[in-house]
Amino acid sequence: MTVRTRFAPSPTGYIHVGNVRSALYPYLIARQTSGQFILRIEDTDQARFVEGAEDLIKDTLNWLGLNWDEGPVFGQTDKETGDFGPYHQTSRREIYLKWARELIDRGLAYADPYSPEEVQAFRDQAKSEKRAFLYRQHRPNNPPEWHLGMPLRFRVPEIKRYTWRDAVMGEMSAGPEALDDFILIKADGLPTYNFAHIVDDFEMKITHVIRGAEYVASMPKYLSLYEALGFDMSQSDAHQVIEQGDDKSTSTPQPDKPRLPIFAHVPHILAPSGNKKLGKRDGAKSVTEYRDEGILPEAMINFLAQLGWNDGTEQDVYSLNELIEKFSLDRVQRSGARFDEQRLIWLNGQWIRRLELDDLYDRVSDLWSDSAINYDEAYKRQVLVLAQDRLKTLCDLPNLTSYFFEEPPIDEDLITNNKQLRKLTAEERRDLLETARTELAKIAGWTPEDIQNCLNELLEITGQKPGILFSLIRIVVTWAPFSPQLNDTLALIGRERTLIRLQEYLNL
Repeated sequence: MTVRTRFAPSPTGYIHVGNVRSALYPYLIARQTSGQFILRIEDTDQARFVEGAEDLIKDTLNWLGLNWDEGPVFGQTDKETGDFGPYHQTSRREIYLKWARELIDRGLAYADPYSPEEVQAFRDQAKSEKRAFLYRQHRPNNPPEWHLGMPLRFRVPEIKRYTWRDAVMGEMSAGPEALDDFILIKADGLPTYNFAHIVDDFEMKITHVIRGAEYVASMPKYLSLYEALGFDMSQSDAHQVIEQGDDKSTSTPQPDKPRLPIFAHVPHILAPSGNKKLGKRDGAKSVTEYRDEGILPEAMINFLAQLGWNDGTEQDVYSLNELIEKFSLDRVQRSGARFDEQRLIWLNGQWIRRLELDDLYDRVSDLWSDSAINYDEAYKRQVLVLAQDRLKTLCDLPNLTSYFFEEPPIDEDLITNNKQLRKLTAEERRDLLETARTELAKIAGWTPEDIQNCLNELLEITGQKPGILFSLIRIVVTWAPFSPQLNDTLALIGRERTLIRLQEYLNL
C-alpha cells in the first residue's frame, strides 16, 4: 500500500496552531513511509470564504517546510499539480453530483422538502418532549424529485451499532442514537463536508485520515455512508471497522470493493488553563503572528509535534528529520494537550542557539535597530555572536543589542529594582564606579582577556562580590536588563565608549 495522507483546510481565515498540527502529523506519516502528502482546499463554505486565506495557508506550510506533493502550487494562482485533481472542492462539483445521483438511484438519498421553520418546529417538539432530535424520525414518505436548488439528504440504510478501531483512540463504539439522515448536497449545489471528504478521499486514494477529535462524534454517520457507497467494511491490520450490528465476526477483505482509510483522531489543543479547547480568547494566535514575533519554523514544528505526542524519552528538541524518523500514531495521547506558550518560547531559544552564525545573520537581517545601519557587517556579526545565547525570539535582537550601536538612555530603575544594588548608597556606587573606571582606563590591549583580568583585580581592590560590582558596571555601560558576559560586552563596545558611559553616570 502506498501511503497517501492529506491536509484539507478551509480558506475561512487565518491558520492557527491546531490547523498546523493537523497538517504536521499526516506530513510525518507520509514522509516516513516514502508516501505522498496532499493539500486539498475545502472551499465549499462560500459564506465564510475569506479572500487571500488560501495563499496564507500555502505560505504558512511553505514557511514551516511542510512541502506537499499534490495540490495547489505555491506562489502560482490557479495552478495545481498531481494526477487526482482538481484539488479545490468547488471545482469538483460534478464529481459529487455523480456520486449523489447514484445514491438517489439506489434509494439512499432524497430531496429535503421541509423549510427551515418546519425543521425548527421538529427540534422544538423534541426538546419539549425531552428527547434527542433525529431528522430521520421525520423522513418524508413521498419526497419530491430532487433537483439542484434543493437540499439532498442521505437516507441511513440501516439503524445499528458501529464499532471501529481508531489509530489514536483505540476501539470505539456508537449505537443507533448516533445515526441520522444528514445533508449531502446543499441548496447552493455544493456538498457538505460530511459527503465531500469521503468522496474526495476515495477519489484521491487517501490511505490515512488524520484529523481533530471533534470529528469522532460523526464517525458513525461517516461509516454508514461508507457502507452505503459500497466500501469494504471488514477488519484487517490496516483498516479498522471491526463490528457492525450484531455481527462481530471478522470477514475476509473483498478486493473488488474500495477499502476504508485508516482513521486517526488527535486530541484537542487545550487553553493554558487546561479546562477547555484553545480559542482566541485564550490568547491563541495565528501561526503568521508567531512568525512575525520571531518564532523559528523549527521551533514551531518541534512544539506542535509534542502537543499530544512523545516518543517515550526525555528528549525535548527534535528536528523535522528526527520527527519523521520517530513519530508514530500509537504514541499520540488520547487526552487533550495543554497549550504552553512559554514552552514554545523556550524551544525557540534552544533552536536559535543551534543555528550557524551565517544562517542566524540572514534570518535577522531586517531586525536590527535603526542605528545599526551605520555599522558594517563584520561588527554586527560580532554583536550577534554575543547575543545569540540570550535571544529567546529573533525580535528580541534590537532591544538586546541596541547599546552596541547607540548611546543608551540612563534608567535608574535598573539599579533601584536590583535587590543587591539598591542596598548601596549613592556614595558607595560612585566610589565603586570611579575605581572601576580608573582601573579599566589602565588596560593596554582592551581584549576580553585583559578586561577579565582587570575585573578580577577590581574584586580584590574593592572587596565586593561579582554580583554587585559586575552588575553595577554592566548596567551603567549598557542600561539594559541583560547583556552577554561582561568582559566580552565591554570589549565589543570599546574602550572609549565604555569609559565615556561610566563618566556620564558619575557626572550625575
